[in-house]
Amino acid sequence: MAVERALLAPLELLQSARGMLFPWIAVLVGCGIGAWFSVRIEPGAGSYSLAALVLAGGLALAARLELARPLGLAVVALAAGWIAAGIRAHSLDAPMLNFRYYGPVEGRIVEIDRSQSDALRLTLDQVVLQEVAPAKTPLRVRVSLQEAQDWLQPTPGQVVILTANLAAPEGPVEPGAFDFRRMAFFDQLGAVGYTRTSVLLLEEPAEGALPIDRLRSWLTQGMLAHMDGQAGAFAAGAMTGDRSAITEETVQALRDSSLAHLLAISGMNMAFLTGFVFALLRYGLALVPYVALRLNSKKVAAVISLGVALFYLLLSGANVATERAFIMIAVFLGAVLLDRRSLTLRSVAVAGTLLLLAKPESLLEPGFQMSFAATIALITGFAALDGSIYRERVPRWLMPVFTLVLSSLIGGLSTAPYAAAHFNRFTDYGLLANLLTVPVMGAVIMPAGAVAALLAPFGLAGLPLWVMEQGARWILFVAHWTAGLDGSVTAIPAPGPWVLPMFTLGALWLILWRGRMQLAGALPVLAALGLWLAADRPLLLVSGDGRLLGLEGPEGRALSAAKGGGFAAENWLQNDGDLTEQALAAERPGFDGPKGERWFDLAGLRAVTLSGKGAETKLAEVCRSAGLVVLAAEAGAAPENCPLIDAKTLSATGALALWQEGDSLRIEATKGAQRLWSPSARAFSLPDLSGKAPELATQ
Repeated sequence: MAVERALLAPLELLQSARGMLFPWIAVLVGCGIGAWFSVRIEPGAGSYSLAALVLAGGLALAARLELARPLGLAVVALAAGWIAAGIRAHSLDAPMLNFRYYGPVEGRIVEIDRSQSDALRLTLDQVVLQEVAPAKTPLRVRVSLQEAQDWLQPTPGQVVILTANLAAPEGPVEPGAFDFRRMAFFDQLGAVGYTRTSVLLLEEPAEGALPIDRLRSWLTQGMLAHMDGQAGAFAAGAMTGDRSAITEETVQALRDSSLAHLLAISGMNMAFLTGFVFALLRYGLALVPYVALRLNSKKVAAVISLGVALFYLLLSGANVATERAFIMIAVFLGAVLLDRRSLTLRSVAVAGTLLLLAKPESLLEPGFQMSFAATIALITGFAALDGSIYRERVPRWLMPVFTLVLSSLIGGLSTAPYAAAHFNRFTDYGLLANLLTVPVMGAVIMPAGAVAALLAPFGLAGLPLWVMEQGARWILFVAHWTAGLDGSVTAIPAPGPWVLPMFTLGALWLILWRGRMQLAGALPVLAALGLWLAADRPLLLVSGDGRLLGLEGPEGRALSAAKGGGFAAENWLQNDGDLTEQALAAERPGFDGPKGERWFDLAGLRAVTLSGKGAETKLAEVCRSAGLVVLAAEAGAAPENCPLIDAKTLSATGALALWQEGDSLRIEATKGAQRLWSPSARAFSLPDLSGKAPELATQ
């Protein structure tokens, strides 16, 4: 009897909490998706069959046993997440180049943006590569234009031809780092590269091709014709999602001031625009007695505002944050039409569940995590303060200022852990910058943009566009000012792989659960922060081509070269919590010797990296005295008993990380997982460095 009561107690606890369990559906769907992404070997048909059986069993359990219904639905959500991730991945499986290609590339422009080096980039579909079979040709390629193309005005739908260097998207720059290749897989981007030659126009856009993309480009060009410089580029990017005219300098200032979210077409932008349209229609119709007496202006405004939100979603390119915002607004306006309460955690859960099932890969994206973290925190925070502060302690005249400060504070604190984990930085003056700019975004730029759209058919858009430009100038002034202040950015080391999942689940437990067990969520939150603070970094990092090494030292990570491998260098340093530039990191103590033969001490082990012309000819000589050799070329015949890592090995392993464990050095490879987006696995062998690392002297 006691055993039966012990078994039934958890079910009775869940049954008593039924009114607050719905948001957990989205959480458990996310857990199923997270489990699917975490496995290193591609799940087979057996795993999906088992998941389908579990899903069916959970539905049967929920239908037949009232007491076990919450448990049954929880199992259904977990299995649904696993199945949705598999279906999505296999539906998007497309060719990726498995070799380096140089030659003519023909394709249709579908996207225009800028690279980190500020070069214009074209994303092409309907790709044709010389002597590459259609079955092996990527569906999409992205090409960076390294030279000015003044004779070409790129427009979505144009068919162009160019000569380019292409290769498959690269994987992580170190084990556990961001996997660009996985992201490219879900974008069906099969090759990336660059061109230094002319881009020639073959065909103008076909009639009816890419109408939304062409409309976005047309609107952007129209806005830029009336607004000057980066202010115009910012305003156009915030309204249409086309950021091809925004320079990297501007983007960096927005990041360092915590204002990049104003540029993203996110929930705030859509809320500002939809809210303005809703208020304009509702109160505008109420001013017309004949209409106000015959129509419910509130519901008419809700229907039209939903159409505006849908159009804005399509125009902006439908990124994850915008999709989340649209679903939230659709739920909100639907509640208005049904005379229900609109903004609740239940509506957030609906948006999260739909988005995760439709695009499971969004779970891993910073935009998804930060967007939902801010939304959940804002709803929870304002609900907690609704009675005690809003109705009793804050004067009505002070409410707008109080709301602005509180929303900025809650939003900033809730997204800070995710921004720090993904971007390795905390913007110290982010709250100040947001307080100075968010009102301008909501009260000036977005309403002026909506008015400009209404007046444009009559040729009267000039004045509202001028107003938009002034608002954008203010925002960029604040961004550059705060980014230029001393200590504007604090570097944060990268957390371990389990930190964010633990932190997120603990925080969700604290928010969603009620009762005596609520505070149990603080344990994983504190554990995650402790793991983050104790996170260790590799002693040595080796780039995927062997041309760049990063050695941990007393002054931070020293780099073996001042140029080349810039993407890897930047990410290594940022993951260390280091904002130093590559050239300065290359001056740190750690490496010595000439450019192509750099010697270093690896925990008491003498090691060398060889690169450049004729590097392999030095192999026999250095192997006599080196305990480890990294060669940025393929070794024809390595000397016997030479602990060697050459380009052939690195092509199979990817970037390497070396860790000290006692008196041994452990080598960790980046490649090794066998997933749909992973390159074909190849056998490799790494030198055995166990027992070869004496204890480090205290530095």
